Amino acid sequence: MDLNRVPNERKLYLCKWYFKVGFALLPFVWAINTVWFFSEAFRKPAYDEQKEIRKYVIFSAIGSLIWFTLILTWVMTFQLKRTEWGDFADSISFIIPLGRA
Repeated sequence: MDLNRVPNERKLYLCKWYFKVGFALLPFVWAINTVWFFSEAFRKPAYDEQKEIRKYVIFSAIGSLIWFTLILTWVMTFQLKRTEWGDFADSISFIIPLGRA
């Protein structure tokens, strides 16, 4: 979709909708919202809805960074501690690796 052809009210609606969808444990939508509306929020000449779009873009960026940090921390912790956790780690694993620990 070309945002240059969309009215400003619709841009605000889309930005707000993507922000709300991100709360459904879909941080990727927040990242898309940030990338897609960044230019509208910070580079375009000022218009009435821009201030609110900017707010949603900033919150989407913060939310996606927090989620990315949490997921990265969990993956690193699990990979480093999996063998130490023993049966518990195997019970929460989707695929149990074969071989030696």
